[in-house]
Amino acid sequence: MSEQPRIDPALLRGSLMPRISRRDLFRYAGVGAGALGLSSLLAACGVEGERANGTPTGGAEGSPEWWAALQEQGPGDLINFTNWPAYIDVARDQEGNRTRPTLDMFTEATGIDAVYRADINDNLTFYAAIRPALEAGQDTGHDIIVITNGDTLSEMMALGYLIPLDHSLTPNFNSQVGPAHKDPAYDAGNKYTMAWQSGFTGIAWNTKYVKEPPRKFLDLFNEDYAGHIGVLAGDGDDPGSYAMLALGIEPETSTPDDWQKAADLLIEQRDRGIIRKFYDQQYLTDFENEDLWITMAWSGDIINDKLYFPEFATFEFATPEEGAMLWTDNMCIPTKAASPLGAITLMDWYYKPDIAARLTEWNAYVSPVPAGGDIVQEDAATAKGANQTVLETIAGSPYVFPTPELSSKTHSYRVRTGDEVEQWTDLFLPIFLD
Repeated sequence: MSEQPRIDPALLRGSLMPRISRRDLFRYAGVGAGALGLSSLLAACGVEGERANGTPTGGAEGSPEWWAALQEQGPGDLINFTNWPAYIDVARDQEGNRTRPTLDMFTEATGIDAVYRADINDNLTFYAAIRPALEAGQDTGHDIIVITNGDTLSEMMALGYLIPLDHSLTPNFNSQVGPAHKDPAYDAGNKYTMAWQSGFTGIAWNTKYVKEPPRKFLDLFNEDYAGHIGVLAGDGDDPGSYAMLALGIEPETSTPDDWQKAADLLIEQRDRGIIRKFYDQQYLTDFENEDLWITMAWSGDIINDKLYFPEFATFEFATPEEGAMLWTDNMCIPTKAASPLGAITLMDWYYKPDIAARLTEWNAYVSPVPAGGDIVQEDAATAKGANQTVLETIAGSPYVFPTPELSSKTHSYRVRTGDEVEQWTDLFLPIFLD
């Protein structure tokens, strides 16, 4: 792999989508959480679609006939790709302009431009924003969206809000996807999704304030750090799953009775009054500002901060002794997207090993492309100077290349269906009202 420009730290953070609080979600819906599943909870929040749809009729959307008609029409010349902040490679060209090398390479290879937005700050909030357009059968303005496995993704699939993929158009995915990301439990046969990256949820702490490394989930609630403790919320998957692990319950095979026990534990910790706040992606800003000293965190966020910002050298990350929760962020195409053929072409682009390697060398998350990981290891062995430090750190991180020890204690989230989604929502979302 050829030498590539390293990240300019000033470019690391993308713009964040304005937040809709969980309290707002309940207020807009007009009723209490107990009466709602995820679908009805979100029904009144959002924006209208932004573009008229130009995809062909003839054949159901996502059918082989529909995809064939698209190929006759061509992929178009523009893709709107919407993702989470700080999740794609960034550099500057010789004139100092911000660039995204792997996207630029895609445009050079295909002639298709890509508009990239880092507008997803929380699965639930983003879904609330696009759901009215999906319900109305309108284009959301996004051709590719990146959604984490969980209730939001499951509902979008169940309600027909995502376009089924034609894997005859994904040769790179078909040949390069690793076994951990092929045919996942939450999307049999990768009918709707292709993994973008995976990562671990764990505990981050600042050694300036936390002298004893946390070892267990409940160490997160040490009263010595009152007012400086962060807990991720979302739809409750992370805190709910870790609370179950703390209680000796396996999240993947858990029952509603187990969820109640986990919710009770979280309520007990919340009511002690020592948590600063329940967070979405914005936890990282408060951690970097030292308002948080210890927090639930996502692995790649902390690895990136330590790599590129000397002032964050005191940050540490680990998963609790009870186990490690592994999540996957998934590329998918919302219904009525204006450029679905271009979208699936771009999704497949990121399964080229050299492209996957470039992405891993920038964002330090777990790649779904094992051959790309091999390239990262080779690059680390031959790098020099500042690149050598960065690449050796990434190549040696168990949170980028999971070790057998970490893999042995990795757990999966429960895939909930039907009434289970409503039960989970009723239990956990009220805990995180802010």
